[in-house]
Amino acid sequence: MTVPQQPNSFRTGPDEGGHFGTFGGRFVAETLMPLILDLEKAYAAAKADPAFRHEMDGHLKNYVGRPSPLYFAERLTAHFQRQTASGLMGAKIYLKREDLNHTGAHKVNNVLGQIMLARRMGKRRIIAETGAGMHGVATATLCAKFGLDCIVYMGEVDVERQQPNVQRMKALGAEVRPVTAGAKTLKDAMNDALRDWVTNVATTFYCIGTVAGPHPYPMMVRDFQSIIGIETRAQMQELEGRLPDSLVACIGGGSNAMGLFHPFLDEAGIEIYGVEAAGHGIDSGKHAASVAGGRPGVLHGNRTYLLMDADGQINEAHSISAGLDYPGIGPEHAWLHAVGRVRFLNATDDEALAAFDLLSRLEGIIPALEPAHALAKVADLAPTKPKDHLMVVNLSGRGDKDLATVAAHRGGRA
Repeated sequence: MTVPQQPNSFRTGPDEGGHFGTFGGRFVAETLMPLILDLEKAYAAAKADPAFRHEMDGHLKNYVGRPSPLYFAERLTAHFQRQTASGLMGAKIYLKREDLNHTGAHKVNNVLGQIMLARRMGKRRIIAETGAGMHGVATATLCAKFGLDCIVYMGEVDVERQQPNVQRMKALGAEVRPVTAGAKTLKDAMNDALRDWVTNVATTFYCIGTVAGPHPYPMMVRDFQSIIGIETRAQMQELEGRLPDSLVACIGGGSNAMGLFHPFLDEAGIEIYGVEAAGHGIDSGKHAASVAGGRPGVLHGNRTYLLMDADGQINEAHSISAGLDYPGIGPEHAWLHAVGRVRFLNATDDEALAAFDLLSRLEGIIPALEPAHALAKVADLAPTKPKDHLMVVNLSGRGDKDLATVAAHRGGRA
């Protein structure tokens, strides 16, 4: 059961209709409403069942490999420090190592919860959408573990630029269905997955990969991903004896960011930054920054900030990162922007590529292009902070999958 949003807390939403302020809700075909209501009921029952939590904790520990480390990036920290007249400046940078999870990203946290819920509901046919492929890989992985049928919708453009993940999904037994409509990217994959769900309502569970879609998905995905922030709180207390001063994460739909942010939202002294994909620049129109360049509208079952033209038609997004190449943002993020709790920044393709190089060469960690956007803004933020400022960056995935994309962008040179 959801609880009313409280004026003195940023952590109690959504309300019973799935709204975060004026955002969220459930705008779906009547055919899907019974499934949405069944899902909401099943999730409420699972949350109240200690056995569900106990089983999930066991899989997170023994299969996913949690807790993921909170790593002090010593050389990256030193790179951004500078001597000033008033002393040494530059934040102490920690990386939340979601790239070390089984499957290589944060996506597996949410997929595990949803697949356990699907089994509880008796659904054995699982569908998913994917952009960068990490949600598809995580879904294929958990379906293989539990013996379920798996179909992954993926835009044709993303199939080409994320071939390593396509091959991983197929090796795990999933059927990958290329989507040829629209821009052939994440938005279009989600459209086809929703059409499949409407057509196969009795047998199918739709495993959404981000904090978007109709209620209860934004809440449910947030809850499953909040393990990131819960662990970070405990780890920072152990390492530094206090909470961090700032949090930074990339945002497409925004599940990795919400997972880190949510447990800290009521800590007024903690600065929180979400980083969108600016593509070729906001003024170019070729970007995926829904907060910076969009306005409120309805897509994929929820009201949120979207990239739209003057007639309300959805504009195509662009990012070098397949996982951020989406024309919307999760409705809870939209609300957090509206109330001023989270500050939204944006990074261009070129800035993300520079950050990709920097972390690889300073720390021996090749980041996915998605969190490389967050790292790009660390270059702006970290030098302005005092040396005792504790900054946590969510390293939401590893960069193996992006080496071909980077090489192609640079004419064959990774």
